[in-house]
Amino acid sequence: MSGVSIEAQALQDCEVAIIGGGPAGLMAAQVLAEAGGQVHVFDAMASVGRKFLLAGRGGLNLTHAEDADAFEGRYGQRREAISAALGALDGRGVRRWAHDLGIDTFVGSSGRVFPSDMKAAPLLRAWLQRLRHPQPGVAVQFHMRHRWLGWDAAGCLRFASPQGERRACAKAVLLALGGGSWARLGSDGAWVPLLAARGVAVAPLVPSNCGFNVAGGWSPYFAQRFAGQPLKSVAICIPGAPGSPALFERKGEFVATAYGVEGSLIYSACALLREEIARHGHATFYLDLLPAVSAERVLAEVAHPRGSRSLSSHLKSRLHLDGIKAALLRECTSAATMADPAALAVAIKALPIRLQAPRPLDEAISSAGGVLFEVLTPDLMLEHLPGVFCAGEMLDWEAPTGGYLLTACLATGNVAGQGILRYLGKKDKES
Repeated sequence: MSGVSIEAQALQDCEVAIIGGGPAGLMAAQVLAEAGGQVHVFDAMASVGRKFLLAGRGGLNLTHAEDADAFEGRYGQRREAISAALGALDGRGVRRWAHDLGIDTFVGSSGRVFPSDMKAAPLLRAWLQRLRHPQPGVAVQFHMRHRWLGWDAAGCLRFASPQGERRACAKAVLLALGGGSWARLGSDGAWVPLLAARGVAVAPLVPSNCGFNVAGGWSPYFAQRFAGQPLKSVAICIPGAPGSPALFERKGEFVATAYGVEGSLIYSACALLREEIARHGHATFYLDLLPAVSAERVLAEVAHPRGSRSLSSHLKSRLHLDGIKAALLRECTSAATMADPAALAVAIKALPIRLQAPRPLDEAISSAGGVLFEVLTPDLMLEHLPGVFCAGEMLDWEAPTGGYLLTACLATGNVAGQGILRYLGKKDKES
């Protein structure tokens, strides 16, 4: 991209400017265009939906099929705010939306919902086709390689583009710029100081759905031999205060990395682990290596006489405990524990894994933090910047992987789109 020119070039003034071509921005564009709105989408990338396509490389996880209470619970402290958005577009609504674009979906064994072909590109192509032709005489206009620079003194939008600085005025603006965890795809958090300069309250962006460094690091042997291998059919627990229920308990799987741990089970507990590290400088979860086997049976099998067999052979024979599970057990316990059947049985069912730091923000799948809901109206308009709306991951919420991220982005984009219609007087405020 060329530098910003001294003389800013004027773009066509527009009714609605959407800054950010991700799921939230595109959903708002669809809502507005189908209502006859004149919509211009500005994005810093060369093509629209880059993050959407990358997220779908391993199979596009659109949403999740679990019941509403469990689904809404995935949003933690921001459950109430996201639940309000899901009231208009929830997981079932996302499936209907995809079907309306000609994309069939199916529910996997884990409850996750995918397009029938598991691909993101066909859905994105169908979506863009709809946006370019939502109804006769209406089309969403796309402006690529336009990086938002904020506002000028007259309140018009400033963009850096290949043609130099360009400016456009709009009656309503939607900011859907993403979080801070995908800098290479435009979600770099560069919008934070621009909004802060306007007095908008923004929680710091921090990594979410990220890996963690284990305290002290793995031994060279474990890191070289087992990095990248999954720990399947395990469970983790984060205990609460003495006498209180656990803060987190769940079965699943995760991956050992050269630096520590990552994967879906870790992502589910990410917020708790990150906050514990922020408070105390470290966090510990307890790993059940054999959640399908009772503690009593584990103790009985460990204590069973093993004769001349090695402990490794004994654990493999009696409990099918081998491979990375056996290696991690040895990695995280002392020789004295390994030699004591009672202590070893406890370690198998509750192996402490101490973490010291989350991985950097740009390695994370998503970010937490962003524009506080407390400074937004129910339509997601900034209270002291009339006509400026926010949606998607740049809002202050987080959720684990599993379709929850994409669903909330689509849902908040839908809310903002409907809110803009009301702001422009195109929709009854009671509807």
